[in-house]
Amino acid sequence: MARASTPSPQPTALTLHQASRLLEIAFDDGSTFRIPFELLRVYSPSAEVQGHGPGQEVLQTGKRDVDIVAIEPVGNYAVKPVFSDGHETGLYSWTFLHQIGSQQDAYWQRYLDRLAAAGVDRDAPMPQKDAGGACGHH
Repeated sequence: MARASTPSPQPTALTLHQASRLLEIAFDDGSTFRIPFELLRVYSPSAEVQGHGPGQEVLQTGKRDVDIVAIEPVGNYAVKPVFSDGHETGLYSWTFLHQIGSQQDAYWQRYLDRLAAAGVDRDAPMPQKDAGGACGHH
C-alpha cells in the first residue's frame, strides 16, 4: 500500500516528570523530547486558547508553575492532559507533540515575543473571565 506522505511519528514512550515539570516523549523515528508543561499549556490546541479563528488566540500567562495532574489517551492519535489550573480541553496529537518538541526554541521565542508585544509579564495572573465568557461548546 503506497502512501504519498510519510506517516507521522508514533510515540514509543511517554513519561511525566513532575519535579521538573517536563513531559518526556519518545517517538519511533528515534527522537525524544522533554517538553515543559508550561509550553504545552500556553500552546494548548483547545478553542479556549486558540480561539475560533486566526487572530483570536488568547495569550496565556501565569503558567510557569502549572502541573499536569493526569493524562488520558485519546484513541491512537492523541493525549488529553489535565493541568493543575483546571484546563483539560486540549487534545495533543502525536504530530503536534512531535512538532512542538522539535521546534521548542521557536515556540518559546514566539511566546516571549507575544508577551512583549502585549506588554504582559509571563508570570502575570490570567484575567478573570466574566460569567458569560464561555465559548458555547457543549
